[in-house]
Amino acid sequence: MTPIEDTEVYKASVRDNMMRWQGNLRLHGSADWVIVVVETSDAKKKNKTNILPRSSLVDKIRNDFCNKQNDRCVVLSDPLKNSSRSQESWSAFLLKLRTLLLMSFTQNLGRFEEDMRTLREKRNQPGWSFCDYFMVQEELAFVFEMLQQFEDALLQYDELDALFTQYVLNFGAGDGANWLGSFCSPVKSWTGLLLRRPIDMEKRDGIQRGQASLLELRSYLFCRQCTLLIFLQRPWEVTQRALELLHNCVQELCLLEVSMLEGALDCWVFLSCLEVLHRIEGCCDQAQLEANVSHTVGLWAYATDKLKSLGYMCGLVSERGPLSLELNRTVDLLAGLGDEKAETVHSLQSPYKKLKEALSSVEAFERHYLELSHAAVEMYTAIGRMRSARLVGKSLAEFYMRKGDPEQAESFLQNALGSYVSEGWSLPVTHTRKQMAECQKLLGKTENYLQTSALLAGDANLTNEERIHFCQEILTFADQSTDSKAQKVALSMSYFAQLKQLQFRPATATVHSGTALQVELCLRSLMPVAVPLEQLAASVHFNLEQGETNGKTRGPQRRPYPGTVLFPLGNSSAMPPSAAVPSLELEEIQDRSPSDPRTLNSTGMVCKNTHLVMRRRDSSPSPDTPNLVSPVPVVMEDGAKMLMSGDVTLLPGNNSIVFSVPSQELGTYTLRQLCATVGQVQFVLPHISPLVQYEVYSQEPQLTVEPLTDQLLAGLPQRAKVRLQTGHYTVKKGDALQLTNIDSIPILTSSSCPATIFNSTAERVDESVLFIQSSDKVTSISLPPTPPYHTLEFQLEVLCVIPSDPVRPENQRLTNGEIHHRPRSYSHPDNHMTAINQRMSVDCPWSIYSTPISLTFYIPFKAKHSLLSAGNRKYIQVCLQNVSDVNFHLMDQRLTEKHHESSLELQSLNTKAHQLVCSKQSVYCVWDVRWKENMPVCLQCVFSASFSSASEEVSAFKPYHYEFQLERVTTLYSVRAEIMPAAGQQNCHSGSLCGLEMSITRLAEPDDDEEDDGGTEEKGQTETEEVCSTKLMYEVAGSSWVVYGRSSGLVSMPADANANHRVQVELMPLFAGHLPFPDIKVFKYLPPSANSASQPDTDSCVENGMLSLIDRPLDDQGDTASFCSQGSVHSVGSGEQQSRVLPMPRLEPFSPGQVFNHSQGCQVLVLPSTDDCVLEINAT
Repeated sequence: MTPIEDTEVYKASVRDNMMRWQGNLRLHGSADWVIVVVETSDAKKKNKTNILPRSSLVDKIRNDFCNKQNDRCVVLSDPLKNSSRSQESWSAFLLKLRTLLLMSFTQNLGRFEEDMRTLREKRNQPGWSFCDYFMVQEELAFVFEMLQQFEDALLQYDELDALFTQYVLNFGAGDGANWLGSFCSPVKSWTGLLLRRPIDMEKRDGIQRGQASLLELRSYLFCRQCTLLIFLQRPWEVTQRALELLHNCVQELCLLEVSMLEGALDCWVFLSCLEVLHRIEGCCDQAQLEANVSHTVGLWAYATDKLKSLGYMCGLVSERGPLSLELNRTVDLLAGLGDEKAETVHSLQSPYKKLKEALSSVEAFERHYLELSHAAVEMYTAIGRMRSARLVGKSLAEFYMRKGDPEQAESFLQNALGSYVSEGWSLPVTHTRKQMAECQKLLGKTENYLQTSALLAGDANLTNEERIHFCQEILTFADQSTDSKAQKVALSMSYFAQLKQLQFRPATATVHSGTALQVELCLRSLMPVAVPLEQLAASVHFNLEQGETNGKTRGPQRRPYPGTVLFPLGNSSAMPPSAAVPSLELEEIQDRSPSDPRTLNSTGMVCKNTHLVMRRRDSSPSPDTPNLVSPVPVVMEDGAKMLMSGDVTLLPGNNSIVFSVPSQELGTYTLRQLCATVGQVQFVLPHISPLVQYEVYSQEPQLTVEPLTDQLLAGLPQRAKVRLQTGHYTVKKGDALQLTNIDSIPILTSSSCPATIFNSTAERVDESVLFIQSSDKVTSISLPPTPPYHTLEFQLEVLCVIPSDPVRPENQRLTNGEIHHRPRSYSHPDNHMTAINQRMSVDCPWSIYSTPISLTFYIPFKAKHSLLSAGNRKYIQVCLQNVSDVNFHLMDQRLTEKHHESSLELQSLNTKAHQLVCSKQSVYCVWDVRWKENMPVCLQCVFSASFSSASEEVSAFKPYHYEFQLERVTTLYSVRAEIMPAAGQQNCHSGSLCGLEMSITRLAEPDDDEEDDGGTEEKGQTETEEVCSTKLMYEVAGSSWVVYGRSSGLVSMPADANANHRVQVELMPLFAGHLPFPDIKVFKYLPPSANSASQPDTDSCVENGMLSLIDRPLDDQGDTASFCSQGSVHSVGSGEQQSRVLPMPRLEPFSPGQVFNHSQGCQVLVLPSTDDCVLEINAT
């Protein structure tokens, strides 16, 4: 920057000076410069004539120095005046200067980073030094820090930290660098972190000279990181990084094998923890500290642990105090601390003073240690980290035990043990129990100590020698006193042995009175040595109510008790849900390279249900839990009944003990408790779960009859099994069963039959022979002698007679006075067989009342009949259907008249005399009916056949009868029909009218029965009318025909035989082809019974469809739609007449066979019409 007054001055001196200045810049390689031309108004007025114009002077300077960089020349006008022109020039100058400075900084910074990157890439070359590189990258961090770019500055230190850590890890893996040798030198100073200085120049000089130790490098690096984090207002990240630093330094010292005085590292960690905490307290208020306890509690706990380690090392945690060797160690540790830094000299609570005071005396150490421990416990509890709080409490318990104060240690151990037990931590539970046992032994708590010893004796986490030691402790106490009146110590059996299985002998828990019943217990001893038991007893509770009987059998109604009971593995009593720890759900995770998926970078396991496994559980478990810290008093109930077994030795593992249980009194017995006595110690199982019960009952005798097959078939010999359960009754010689004989179900058994006797466990005991005697009324079955609570089984062969007469027989009376009703028949829903229930009465020797027995038989056949006609000839067809699952042989099919009063002749048309009827098949039999005189009005016939089972080689044929009745079998009328084409045509055509001519002929004169039915017209209509006639109604309908005109009408048939009436009807076929004749139906027309004067016209009624059908099936009624739809009902007479109900004529169908249609089944050829049809087809 230079003022220019005139051109001569510029040429004489200024230009030369500027050229020398630029030469110096080029000599030093600097390309960052700017020329500022200062212009004042006074100088301009004074030398107005001699001075070149401003633009010319500036251009001259730009031409001389700024040919390619015109922006490097800036004009500043009147810089000392407060004018708008001056302010504008100043603004332009500052903007240009800032721009040029940023450009210069960016270029130089980029050049510096490139040089630093080049230096870092040479790290694998010999002679490369981390300390030199550290100083280079720290200069970059200083630059960012001066520019207030703290995040970028922190990033530089983090990169240095990561680079150094990687070299240490490589050194541990065997790939060491030469420059790491300077950091492996012994550590002689352990002053801890110093965070009160922004830059610790002493440590920085040591790093620069390459003489810093590992702790000094780490301390300086963390100090710089801490300073930048405080600037960034992230103090809680300082605590997190500090805890990681302390743990990593311990590991790095081990990897580099750096030698240090024993305890020196603990001193450095303790001082560093407190220094970080004090630094955080200095930049945060109390409210922030309380809200962020979770960030600082780790440092408190780590400092507490290191102080305890120093106390043990220096002999400050013992009853005798420190020894000379320990005092010398204390002096050496304090010497390594050096002098206190100037920043903490005036602080009363500095880490240096606290450590020095704590190591100076036993009392001071105890005060500082308890202060730190209680502070850590309170912090952990406040943030809900109960496991960590219990761990610090356990450390306090160890401290008190070393101090000889077990009473203070007990509460901490109880809390820790309760937490470990509730969460299922096996190894911590074992370790804590050992400490609890030592504490209880010192306090003289015998029962608690024995309880804990029992737990430890059965703990698989201990060595066999340790388990034997605790087991001997129990046995030693048990053998101390021999006084039987001394109070015994009751302990839980869950710690001593486990109940695995209970089994009854015989293998049922429901027995009758007097049965020799035993119970076998399977006990798994948890003790490492054999333990002799004075007595093993079980308490049994007796309940009388459930075992009583009320004179009836209780066999099917008894509650089933299992004969074998299995208990949960690991505990014979119910464990509370809070003690159950969920199983781990592990999943493998793999980290693969993004560039090459086949390259595996790392692999590991992750727990998917961490929220369930690691969650806190209730620290106060149920009293039934066997892992309690303070055992709940176990009391052996004074049961009314006790099962005892003496002189039992429990070996390690499974043991079997057998008890004989009472079974004389009726009732339910429940096993409540189990007690094992060893001297003065009783191991009691207070609750046996699941529930173990057995029942002693008294059963009434029970007689049942069961078929040997799924279905009993009527008409064939069938076998049924008779089962007699004797219950409490003893069957004596001479006892017999009296069965009432019934004609419909005779017993076919011979004079003797075999019988089998079974005991209560269904084992065959004996076989005997039954003697059967039968009379007209009673069948007597002699029973063999059978003990109580046994089962007697034998078989009887019975036959159920198939009923043929549908008429209900007279009621019969049984021998006991009961009325024997006719067997009730019904159809089985599955196989459509008709079922018959047969009841018998049995008199038993143990009761004065008769025992009813019911058997259900099924008729294997179904029969139906039909009447067939061919003109005047008649045929009877019988269909016999096998509805069972058995094949039968059928022979000798006959059809006879029941009373043989008429002159009928039934001629069989069946060619096969012997036939095989398979399951679900039918056989049809036909007979030609012939008569010599007049056909009877009613025919009562009986169909009979013989059948036998096809599955049996030798089987007698049994009869089968089927009765039925036929009425009105005479053919009265015959109908003939003929279809004629239109005039002039030979064949019928579709769509053209045709003529139908039908002829109705009377074949026989009306009989009395027809007259009684109203078929003859009343004679009172016309006095002069003498000839009687019968009115018939015909109906023509067909799905292929359309009837034109009337489709129905009345025909008056004379009473003479062979009388004929012809009717012509016009109809039109709808289709072409061989069409069947339309249906022609004939009905009886029954006129109204009221006065004929009040009746409407008959023809109008027929035309309007006002006829009612009686006794017509639904199919026939549906066919009248053709004529019912031809017209509507018209009003007749006045309103009063319409309000009255007029009598209507009726139609009655003929019985099957009374009308024979000769044209039924005939067809006529119908040709298609000649009209052309247009068929549209759309193709898409």
